[in-house]
Amino acid sequence: MSTTVRTPKPPRGWRAIPWRLPIWLYRLGLGGLLGSRFLLLEHIGRKTGKRRQNVLEVIGYDPAGPTYYVASGFGRRAHWFRNLQAHPQVHIQVGWRRYPARAEILPPERGARILQAYAQAHPWAFRELGRLLHMPPITTPEDFRALAQAVPVVALHSTAA
Repeated sequence: MSTTVRTPKPPRGWRAIPWRLPIWLYRLGLGGLLGSRFLLLEHIGRKTGKRRQNVLEVIGYDPAGPTYYVASGFGRRAHWFRNLQAHPQVHIQVGWRRYPARAEILPPERGARILQAYAQAHPWAFRELGRLLHMPPITTPEDFRALAQAVPVVALHSTAA
């Protein structure tokens, strides 16, 4: 039986404050304290053209690029995700290092593999994410494909020379 995953609406107003607090660590020059499990994504607003920032959890990493993988927990409605569709050239900061990067929205099959690897490497964090997003248990390959449809995975490819 396939799982249906429905993502919650992104928080607005005062409910967004906890989601925005980690940005201040980066602005204060303390982003490195979050290590390599999180990154600061700087992107351009699709309507305003202004610089925007989000802190996202890194769910996968390929040192060859380097390439960092993140997932849109609020689905395709998340503003940062929609901004990347319009403007894929971004900057990321991981730990103390900052890179120019290019965003690529992955097809669900590839996203499902990355989400499954994340679930195996970080079972507690994956369970907490599931609880936060009110997800049913995700166990089968079909479940992970459904999850990758609802929670798209984005590859952030470093473009630094």
